[in-house]
Amino acid sequence: MAYVPGVALLVALVAGCSAGSDADDPDADSKPGSPTVTAAPPGKYRTLPESCRAVPRSTLKDLLPGAADLSEEQQEKVYEGTATVTYDTDRKVGCRWKSDAPDASRNLSIDFERVVSYDPAVSDDDRAREVYAKKQDAAALPTSNGVTPSETPSGSASGSPSSTASGSPGGTSSASPSADPSGSTTGTDPDEDLRPRLLDELGDAAFLDDVLTRAGSTAQHRTVSVVFRTSNVIVTVHYAEQPTDVTGVPDSRELQEKAQALARKLDETLSD
Repeated sequence: MAYVPGVALLVALVAGCSAGSDADDPDADSKPGSPTVTAAPPGKYRTLPESCRAVPRSTLKDLLPGAADLSEEQQEKVYEGTATVTYDTDRKVGCRWKSDAPDASRNLSIDFERVVSYDPAVSDDDRAREVYAKKQDAAALPTSNGVTPSETPSGSASGSPSSTASGSPGGTSSASPSADPSGSTTGTDPDEDLRPRLLDELGDAAFLDDVLTRAGSTAQHRTVSVVFRTSNVIVTVHYAEQPTDVTGVPDSRELQEKAQALARKLDETLSD
């Protein structure tokens, strides 16, 4: 057969248009049985509260009793708090307060962390669960019979120190084991469980840690921490006391009750 240039060119153009039509057709790859990839849902929270305004003035007065003896101007400075330095206020914010009294000094801090997953297959909530789990593991809560608190079924519906917490070995109450370097323990009501433990009815998951330390000849310093997760936000409350008397021991029960009460207020604030 004789070669005809015009016919060959027409055949090439027709073949090219046929091939390109599939690329332009959005349904070209939608074949029966093809898997559909759906992005994981975003977290509930897109912003964070103003940390230094998150604690009511009345609550600050209760948590920082030493401020009551200061001048009005000095009180205002104490209650204003100091914001934590952060470079992304949509992801992490915090605030610090401190007051000194003749008998003891008190320190309070709160931190909000909004967790975001950059993996489309992992939701913000799931990523927040991982971050929270690492914090709980780092606290090394007491265990019983080789069972970690996270594996223990939820117990009492109350998160107060007087309730039986899910992290309590065997579900029984005992005194706080927090001790100073010399090995002595603080005396507490044996009917109350003041040990580090999981907490109920606070966010989606929560735990409390209680650490008593002494550095050299200084007074004993107790820090109670309450950490909880609500959806994709993790909140941390640190409440500490150090008596001026080197023989003084901060009251574990009081610090735990007040730290938990504040944590519940912050949880309510997030839920509003």
